[in-house]
Amino acid sequence: MMRKLYLVILIGLSVFAAKAQIGGEYTYQFLELTNSARVAALGGTQVAVSDSSDLNLPFHNPSLLHSDMSNRVLVNYVNYLADVNYGYASYARTYEGIGNFALGMHYINYGKFAEALESGELTGATFKAAEYALYMIYSNSYKRLKYGATVKPVFSAFESYRSVGIAADAGVNFTSKSGLTTVALVARNFGTQITTYYQNGDREKIPFNLEFGVSQKLKHAPVVLYATLQHLNHWDLASPEEEPEFNTSSIYQYDESFLKQFMRHTVLGVEILPSKNFILRVGYNYQLRQELKFDDKASTVGFSAGFGVRIKRFRLDYGISRFHLAGSSNLFSLSINLNDNP
Repeated sequence: MMRKLYLVILIGLSVFAAKAQIGGEYTYQFLELTNSARVAALGGTQVAVSDSSDLNLPFHNPSLLHSDMSNRVLVNYVNYLADVNYGYASYARTYEGIGNFALGMHYINYGKFAEALESGELTGATFKAAEYALYMIYSNSYKRLKYGATVKPVFSAFESYRSVGIAADAGVNFTSKSGLTTVALVARNFGTQITTYYQNGDREKIPFNLEFGVSQKLKHAPVVLYATLQHLNHWDLASPEEEPEFNTSSIYQYDESFLKQFMRHTVLGVEILPSKNFILRVGYNYQLRQELKFDDKASTVGFSAGFGVRIKRFRLDYGISRFHLAGSSNLFSLSINLNDNP
């Protein structure tokens, strides 16, 4: 039985699911996936969204966990590509004088696979692959400065291979006196594997990501502009961090201009609010477009869109992201306010 081949294939799927970042150099890549329909519609990551009622936001920046999110429950589902699906569920609670807390579970299910021998003959058996991360989030504030942290135990299972790890996020955000401008800085996914997939195996890196974001509400128009700079810890996103052992000169791009390199770090988004209870969204991720487009037919790869609806206690968001010509990803988020006075 060619189990090592299974592991390579499955980890490859995980890399593809995590925005196909150059090189596939990390484990637990699913930690990079957004499961928020709102954030996906805004380009895939935004860390400076000023909204005290959206429990999706602390997933990307723990400092965005707000007391107004207390006693809210959130359920997300993502219909991904190739029968892969993932999601997130969370609940928040505020304790006066202590701070804000949220507990969440992020998972990805890669589906069912047919087992085969080295010769390719099917054995008739099947196996599954999935990964899980428990999110324990805390936040507090000092005047207009808000800060937060997340601790994330991780469990990964590919057929008979298992790995346990620990990751963490730390973030801050600051809002102007007018409330129109928010800036934020967050370090996501710093940590390590605790146990490796193989006995006595080397510990693999996890996808650390340093992000800086800003949002700007227009004073005289119902529009909010967003921009986030991602992967600030790794400037050259067109090349692998480490030179691969095999020849990949036809795959990787080198020596891009400063502007193109800068754009690879930039994720842009816009929200338009025709009314208090209805929001339209659109986003653009240049890095995603460069990695997954076909040169002869770029189509709308890298673009995303969506909308949000609020009805009393309920908040429903939908987002669609164009990852590849082969298909798009649909995201659904449902938040329920359990407070007596919503």
